[in-house]
Amino acid sequence: MQNLFNNTYKGKKVLITGHTGFKGSWLSIWLNELGAEVAGFSLDPQNCEDNFVLCGLSTKLIDIRGNIKDYEAVLSAFNKFQPEIVFHLAAQPLVVLSYECPKETFDTNTGGTVNVLEAIRHTPSVKVAVMITTDKCYENREMMWGYRENDAMGGYDPYSASKGAAEIVISAYRSSFFNQAKFESHGKSVSSVRAGNVVGGGDWAKDRIVPDCIRSIKNNEPIKVRNPHATRPWQHVLEPLSSYLWLGSQMWENGVKFSGAWNFGPEFESVVSVKEIVELLIKYMKKGSWIDMSNQDALHEAKLLSLDCTKAKSLLNLNPILDIEQNIMLTAEWYLKYEEENVYDLCVQNINYYITMARKKRAVWTNTNSH
Repeated sequence: MQNLFNNTYKGKKVLITGHTGFKGSWLSIWLNELGAEVAGFSLDPQNCEDNFVLCGLSTKLIDIRGNIKDYEAVLSAFNKFQPEIVFHLAAQPLVVLSYECPKETFDTNTGGTVNVLEAIRHTPSVKVAVMITTDKCYENREMMWGYRENDAMGGYDPYSASKGAAEIVISAYRSSFFNQAKFESHGKSVSSVRAGNVVGGGDWAKDRIVPDCIRSIKNNEPIKVRNPHATRPWQHVLEPLSSYLWLGSQMWENGVKFSGAWNFGPEFESVVSVKEIVELLIKYMKKGSWIDMSNQDALHEAKLLSLDCTKAKSLLNLNPILDIEQNIMLTAEWYLKYEEENVYDLCVQNINYYITMARKKRAVWTNTNSH
């Protein structure tokens, strides 16, 4: 596995913010398997079934606990570890919670991004920074075609707005402090990445469709679906992570050539409704039922959202590996096995399956000589 991504990460010092979270835990595992020296900066895991906890990741990396709203704590972590590559994932990631805690959401997602960028600015060792935001950063007019990287930022709900604001902050820092024309003086390449709705094993967040389904199935209760006809670009967690890792590799090798904003999403066939995701999960979990809990007075959530990933396909030669059935099959497999198997090994098995499928499709990052 260590020969993937042009062997960029072997021996590199990589800092992940939000490493105790769902995506952060999977990224930590993959980087560990790639031979990186990994440090994480994050809040405590939310519960004992979080992927981070079940995998025993605190013993496999440098585990730093802190809040990205605390600039001094963030800067201290950077100063002590002296990372070469940064993946910023720490966030308040839930739309519904953002209505309940709007200030917390903006302080974390927008203010926290400022803190991480400031730490990057003041840490000479950092050469590459991949800042993870969301597809919901766009001013969503619920149009049929996908949003491109140069479309307007926006957000109806506090979560989406906080991520749109974070994108504007990242762009401002890239122009003001990490300008491409002055790369020789600052030596830093900074990108923002926007992915679709992510599924996969080890996610237990409240008000996310897959964890909600799994909890209901485990409790032998009907799945309550509040927005069955909402359409999203669904991906297995390993899809955007492989894109982040390939982008980071290209940024490391090519300086500022790959700085900028990037969409990473599935093919159009995987832009499906919540209802279809629920029914696929029931199919692969081999049990369950669902009921429509639509409410016209519910808090606003976008009904339609998709991404145009032409830039990533053209310039990074990146294409999705899994189709929607494979996404849900792999997700269900984790939840069916996690209580009986070593979870770290189970995650590595999932990664190896994904790599096997990627090699069958001749994914560029599986070839160490690809540029």
